Amino acid sequence: MEREKMAYKITDECISCGACISECPVEAIAEGEEHTEIDASKCVECQGYFDESQCVAACPVDAIVKA
Repeated sequence: MEREKMAYKITDECISCGACISECPVEAIAEGEEHTEIDASKCVECQGYFDESQCVAACPVDAIVKA
């Protein structure tokens, strides 16, 4: 059974501070060419790890939104 695709995306509002990178329990976030990026194929929205998405909570500029 294929798992339902879940993911957040990081908008152009990202300031590349890196606050979200260390918060991801599945290492789905990394520095991209223009700003930090989330690998949608790895993102589990923190389900099974936390009650809320840690990257969203850590972002100081609210640049992480549902994809």
